[in-house]
Amino acid sequence: MKIALITENSQAAKNAIIHDALTAVAEPLGHQVFNYGMYTAEDKASLTYVMNGLLTGILLNSGAADFVVTGCGTGMGSMLACNAMPGVFCGLVIDPTDAFLFGQINDGNAISMPYAKGFGWAAELNLQDVYRKLFEGERGLGYPRERAEIMAKNRGILKSLKAVTCHDMLTVLKTVDQDLLKAAVAGEKFHDYFFANATDEGIRDYIKGLVGANVLETA
Repeated sequence: MKIALITENSQAAKNAIIHDALTAVAEPLGHQVFNYGMYTAEDKASLTYVMNGLLTGILLNSGAADFVVTGCGTGMGSMLACNAMPGVFCGLVIDPTDAFLFGQINDGNAISMPYAKGFGWAAELNLQDVYRKLFEGERGLGYPRERAEIMAKNRGILKSLKAVTCHDMLTVLKTVDQDLLKAAVAGEKFHDYFFANATDEGIRDYIKGLVGANVLETA
């Protein structure tokens, strides 16, 4: 599974802590982690929580990522922005129990975490425990198990509902504020990671046209 990490500007100084915890858990399980930044508080490309949501929508709908780990000070802003995107089902996860229940009941494709509120002593241990609950076993099995069938049914209903209430991602890209979009994909490593992994040609081509013809494609 391709896991993308996105860090919002107010918490950018913690990117290395978050990335280390995520890779320590995910990579031994056979997953790939792609760190889309921000990497430091001084990065030229600055991501707001709104941009976190837009970038999450781009990565998941294009096939560049299968799962996104993001967040902000409280985790709520990034969660709301992510859920505004088509095809994105993002949970607010604070502790390992949240992670387990989200994975088993909702089986979404993104989480948003608080990296200021409650982020103190042994925070990196909480992060690792959260990622283990998310990525170690099979998700979507239901909890309690006897409710698995109705939970799966409701996930399908929600997916169908969101398909009706949201535009497709390419339409979003064409109609959203283009300066906001350019800022969301301006990260230092976005070109390398995105064009090497994205599979949706329409989204790839639109982003390529947006950022210019000098993009080095490795795919």
